Amino acid sequence: MDDVSFIDSIRRRASIRTLYLPHAVRQMARPDRMITTAEVQAVIKYGRLIEEYPGDARGHSALLLGHGAGQRPIHVVCSPKEE
Repeated sequence: MDDVSFIDSIRRRASIRTLYLPHAVRQMARPDRMITTAEVQAVIKYGRLIEEYPGDARGHSALLLGHGAGQRPIHVVCSPKEE
């Protein structure tokens, strides 16, 4: 799958439903980060694909880079799931 269609697939699925795994919630809630779900959604919607992980145990996933409040960089790992 090429980068454009894969990131489009991620964005399409995220517009329907986004599941935050416990590890992600812990990282978002760290006092030095305090990343909101709105910031994560913005990274998914507007961020740049940095790297793909086709062999990920959880399924083909990708690392996205975007920016949150105050233009701080935020990395999000996500995978488009049909279920």
